[in-house]
Amino acid sequence: MVKAEKIPELVVVSERLKQIRKEKGYNNYEHIAFELGMSRSAYWRLESGENFSLKTLIKICNLLDITLEYFFVGVDVPKLSKKRKK
Repeated sequence: MVKAEKIPELVVVSERLKQIRKEKGYNNYEHIAFELGMSRSAYWRLESGENFSLKTLIKICNLLDITLEYFFVGVDVPKLSKKRKK
């Protein structure tokens, strides 16, 4: 099985998620997964750069008492290396 290449934008978002989780006192991802009603493995995938829905991000922001705007503060999304075709 070939491992899929990670999407740089998702990696940046997952790193921010981990940073905010720790800032809010969740040193262990299992605890936040429990409070979100998610399995540990499902939450771990979020912090590992897997794609997830905006609905899930909103749920996380509500639990952590932050806005989407705050979540994306300082997030520097990498620029695409290839030019898009018109």
